[in-house]
Amino acid sequence: MNFYITYFIVAAGLFAFVGLFTMFGVYAERKVSAFIQHRLGPTETGKYGTLQVLADMLKMVQKELIIPAGADKILFLAAPIIIFIGVYLGFAALPWAPGLIPANINIGLYYIFAIVSIETLGILMAGWGSNNKYSILGAMRSAAQIISYEIPAGFALISVVMIAQTLNLQDIAMQQGILSPDKAKFFGFLDVSQIGGFLSWNVFQAPHLLVAFVIYFIASLAESNRAPFDIPEAESELVAGFHTEFTGLQFALVFLAEYSMMFLVSMVGVILFLGAWNTPLPNMGSVTLATWTTGTVWGIIWILIKTLLLVGVQMWIRWTLPRLRVDQLMNLCWKILTPLAFLCMLISGIWRLWVM
Repeated sequence: MNFYITYFIVAAGLFAFVGLFTMFGVYAERKVSAFIQHRLGPTETGKYGTLQVLADMLKMVQKELIIPAGADKILFLAAPIIIFIGVYLGFAALPWAPGLIPANINIGLYYIFAIVSIETLGILMAGWGSNNKYSILGAMRSAAQIISYEIPAGFALISVVMIAQTLNLQDIAMQQGILSPDKAKFFGFLDVSQIGGFLSWNVFQAPHLLVAFVIYFIASLAESNRAPFDIPEAESELVAGFHTEFTGLQFALVFLAEYSMMFLVSMVGVILFLGAWNTPLPNMGSVTLATWTTGTVWGIIWILIKTLLLVGVQMWIRWTLPRLRVDQLMNLCWKILTPLAFLCMLISGIWRLWVM
């Protein structure tokens, strides 16, 4: 019985975190976009507009749940739930600190990749169930985009797995700091096991992993339907894409899923490439910065800082780069990112055999 209570508390805690991050993310995006465009953003509701998101949430809760006359009611009502749950369940396998992980799964990375793919099904259900030509066009675009960009993202992640020799995300995190049971080598040659810090992160374990990280980050933008890959939600021709017909709490769930996905893909990138919860500060002689700044509390702080920085870059990109055309999007995926990611995977195999 105690196990079930623990599971419920963990699930509720993750849901609360997702909700709080979404509130923070929406407010931050408004302020970031305003700063980039020389505007003020929200200013009226609360100090510096801090209560604007809460006011929007209250307004959304009061909205009527409208089901279009020609819609498939079952698909229409179930789609937002499936979209959100597909993303929410991915948080279960993410390590937050040494010894702090909701579910320490041996195939954690495989689990996340599999469970997040369910979102595509929910998006297709949303488009088809709405009985709206703009919604179905947005859903088809989204499915084609997500399925396509999962390939270079998968190859980039396999590049790390081949170096780490495990799919367990906590083990991958452990290998990138002073707590590593194995030797960590800077670019495969200099032993930095006792030094730690950023020198032992995976992007510095092998030169090609830096390329793999860039490929993964670009693909993660497409996975999250973020600009410049937001053609499934293109306001100029599709109004809002697959969620055009949703109102109230249904729209809130779709919105919650989008911001949750931003955090999820950023945190996976941090865990696999940027040292996870390990400190960026190295030990330097008698000044053992890495040792002092490693632990449960420090781990939570570091992984949040790194993940939020990547989320900030996603927002920066959204308000800087123009939206790609669909042919440009597919050319980038199939002609550039996929061959490069496959090459990184091959180099990882050679690196593991001959260098490590």
